[in-house]
Amino acid sequence: MSEPVHPNDIRISDAERKKLEETLRRAVDAGVLDLGEFDSRVQSIWQARTRGELAKVSADLPEIKEPGPSGGRIAMTVLTIVWLSLSGLNLIVWLLLGVTLEWFYPWWVWVLVPPGAVLGTLWACGIGRKPGNSNQR
Repeated sequence: MSEPVHPNDIRISDAERKKLEETLRRAVDAGVLDLGEFDSRVQSIWQARTRGELAKVSADLPEIKEPGPSGGRIAMTVLTIVWLSLSGLNLIVWLLLGVTLEWFYPWWVWVLVPPGAVLGTLWACGIGRKPGNSNQR
């Protein structure tokens, strides 16, 4: 029967190394590490073979939380939900009037299109996206 392996002696994967490297990037962004320290620690990450060696690289760092959604993103999401709700309500009223009064002037277009065009333009310009993330839409 083999002897149990201590948790610090378990070998690490590249995914674990990349995760810690991202933590170090956030530490640089937060001003906890300078670029020289970052470079040195990243080299140590990629030389590490076990969880114990990897833990030593970041043992002295405070917990750095993942940034939450920006105020711009929250505002754009709320505005989009309000716009969709009002547009849907106007479309339903138009359909009900059309069925009961047989009158089909598409007035709901004036409620849907102009604000929708403004919201679409703001989203396309990047308002509400995370800074430095051009792929997020």
